[in-house]
Amino acid sequence: MTDKLRVLVRVDLDCAKAQVAAQGHVTSHSVHGLYDVMKRANSLTADMTLEIDVTRAHIEPDALEELRACSRSHHLPARVDPFQADYRLSILAPDNPTPLAVMAAQAA
Repeated sequence: MTDKLRVLVRVDLDCAKAQVAAQGHVTSHSVHGLYDVMKRANSLTADMTLEIDVTRAHIEPDALEELRACSRSHHLPARVDPFQADYRLSILAPDNPTPLAVMAAQAA
């Protein structure tokens, strides 16, 4: 397993939709990189709907909860977006996020 986070963004400006698909290892630290991508995608057009797909990533439970909190609040963390723009987010996540101890064992 690699710690490298890979992100692919698909944007449909006509429908005001974007998908941010992440692969690799999403941690409570690397999720901040996703926030930056989400913020840029949201700035492309008004009323953008963002789908965050982490189904093909190894995501730590804390990172997944951070993303879900953003989805519930419709805002990114204030340190990322101090103006607190409105975000229409949906999260596609694996049924069972990978605990850190399991990821360490898989890497060994």
